[in-house]
Amino acid sequence: MRHQISEAKLDGRIAVDSAGTGDWHIGQPPDERAQRAAARRGYDLSDLRGRQIAAPDFERFDLLIAMDDANLANLGKLCPPSQRDKLRLLMEFVPESDQRWAGEREVADPYFGGVAGFEQVLDQCEAACRGLLAVLHPQLAR
Repeated sequence: MRHQISEAKLDGRIAVDSAGTGDWHIGQPPDERAQRAAARRGYDLSDLRGRQIAAPDFERFDLLIAMDDANLANLGKLCPPSQRDKLRLLMEFVPESDQRWAGEREVADPYFGGVAGFEQVLDQCEAACRGLLAVLHPQLAR
């Protein structure tokens, strides 16, 4: 998403962060396989560190986007009722014109598979982020 924001010359207009619903990887860099797959596409993930979602995130961000239903449900348990309309699945934003992911609700979990799984995740995220940016762009033009 940060790469697409930069390409659209919207730096500073959209805040992007990442957090998990669990505490398994706090302070750790992304999986090496994810970093290698991302690097092949020109993305540098080396500065990222895991953190857990925190109560202020629900106020700070306009959208809190989950990769899968389990994480969406966990966000729903943590989220104040007044902020639940901010919770979405990333794959909801894939443009209808991108038939590769038609009917997919969740980003695939690559961690127990091979390298191809990380490539699929990047494909899904790139498509969904393009769609999300298209949704946000008119709001930012105001």
